[in-house]
Amino acid sequence: MTEKIRIAIVDDHPMIRDGVAKALANELDITVVADGSTAADAINIAQKLRPDVMLLDIELPGCGFAAARTISHQAPDVRIVIFTASERVEDVSTALNLGVRGYLLKGSSAPEIVQAVRTVFRGSSYVAPNLAARMLRTLSRRDSMAAEDGTEELTKAEAKIMALLAKGMTNKEIAASLDLSVRTVKHHMTKVMQKFQVRNRLEVLVKFRDNENPLTLLPDLIPTRIE
Repeated sequence: MTEKIRIAIVDDHPMIRDGVAKALANELDITVVADGSTAADAINIAQKLRPDVMLLDIELPGCGFAAARTISHQAPDVRIVIFTASERVEDVSTALNLGVRGYLLKGSSAPEIVQAVRTVFRGSSYVAPNLAARMLRTLSRRDSMAAEDGTEELTKAEAKIMALLAKGMTNKEIAASLDLSVRTVKHHMTKVMQKFQVRNRLEVLVKFRDNENPLTLLPDLIPTRIE
């Protein structure tokens, strides 16, 4: 039998903890092993139980960000997904800098929560699609295609893939939409991450938020075949 993904839920609202636990209860590959309501609970659970994934609110007694920082150093094998009502780009940036693997908004559907858990467990990053799309639109309004720090500009093919990535699509879904092979999509994504000097796809979306001349994606990002 396939080993289950062990989940911990840390939120100071009991109804939210119960709701998330129920959303995950019917998934055969996921099991909730612990829950808590404070930053101290999160750290204790991470140290003692080492869950595979922890859903962590940032607005906790003791500060969720502080808990994420401690867990990232003391239990780096615990993959943290921030689970919050905050849609602030600053909070996403802070979370990334602390080494979290995902950013999920409260109010997300049960399938989206499950998708985020599985995605992060597999080693990828996850950001709520509507938040990612808004971040990308913000970036696309900026004036320059190249940052002063020497970052290379995107090709049209890479920009189209970024537009679909911001919608929450997987590599397979992007490939189908653009009539490409998954291997080609992965190649383009690797090139994008190299250009942006980041470790994962989520960091691409927030990389240039504070730069004086941040990335502007091409204005005609229409999902058509890339020649």
